[in-house]
Amino acid sequence: MRQTRPVPIRVGTAGWAYEDWKAIVYPSRPPRGFDALAMMASLFDTNEINSTFYRIPASRQTRDWSRRVAHNPRFAFTAKLYRGFTHERKAGAQEAKQFAEAMEPLREAGRLGAVLVQFPMSFHDTAQSRRTLADILARFASLPLAVEFRHASWNTGGTLERLSEKGAAFVNIDQPRIAGNLPATEHLTAPIAYFRFHGRNSQMWFGPDTSNEKRYDYLYSEKELEPWAKKIRKAGEHAARGVYAVLNNHFRGQAVANAIQLQTMLTGETRSVPESLRETYPALAPITRPDAVARPRQKSLF
Repeated sequence: MRQTRPVPIRVGTAGWAYEDWKAIVYPSRPPRGFDALAMMASLFDTNEINSTFYRIPASRQTRDWSRRVAHNPRFAFTAKLYRGFTHERKAGAQEAKQFAEAMEPLREAGRLGAVLVQFPMSFHDTAQSRRTLADILARFASLPLAVEFRHASWNTGGTLERLSEKGAAFVNIDQPRIAGNLPATEHLTAPIAYFRFHGRNSQMWFGPDTSNEKRYDYLYSEKELEPWAKKIRKAGEHAARGVYAVLNNHFRGQAVANAIQLQTMLTGETRSVPESLRETYPALAPITRPDAVARPRQKSLF
């Protein structure tokens, strides 16, 4: 039974389209009509759209995404802002218009919880960077914004004040505890609160031999998640429009397993999950039910 709480606390994963989730999260040979997004919306109440970072989608695509989660009335997306604004910094008014138009079907359907403005580690708190941030906050003032910094220089009262003035959320992240990285925080600067989990794979976080798969290859233990569950509950007492907690340690479905664990800590819910996921991550067995329908047709090779 869903527990009563002041505001919605939505837990989910960063993205849903990963090949290495097959035979673990998804069937190795998906049956006709299988929809990975619809499955994620049965397990969770949010998903962070990752593809919008790489290209701005057409409004017909975002409208279709909304249609595919219709079976979960609690579900709300978050979406990454296009990298042309945050990383390449060459996007202008035309791209801003296109992005806003792409988000409109989600807004109209009540399915847009936040737009994630994700900056890279190289984005330090400097005068130029503050101008870039101010420009983005102004361009997209009509959207619910959540800003993620990776560098520790942004963990200041000035940053919190600037975001609070614009009603933008400070994204609290968990990442390796190494020099220069933003530390664990629990800031609340907007009507929504946002938490992201990147794992703690410090050995592969930087360097020429790393990759996204290696960087985010990390499985949280329940002990590591429990302090964050307390922070999220606390945020839920003050964030008038809800809390989003997104797992980004996506390699081999680890984000799915950890999101289920965190969701259970926060809501007490028990969900039906693929037996292959329970077999891959045995810690899920006590807190989930096997879902025979979503079971792969052949066993995982892992």
